[in-house]
Amino acid sequence: MSGHHHESDRSAAYRGLILGAIAIAVLVFSIVKLTNAKYAGEAPAKTGSTASSVAPNGALDA
Repeated sequence: MSGHHHESDRSAAYRGLILGAIAIAVLVFSIVKLTNAKYAGEAPAKTGSTASSVAPNGALDA
């Protein structure tokens, strides 16, 4: 293998890096938007304790 690199190789590598980062960003953004749309009608979580409450009879408070 030759240690000689062409400028076109470097520009192609940077182009791939940038386009790959953009593609991943679009994918993550799409997943977040779809997930938010799916749970848009859900009631918000109760505020207060972060641990789930357990009733005296051992049943979880839902």
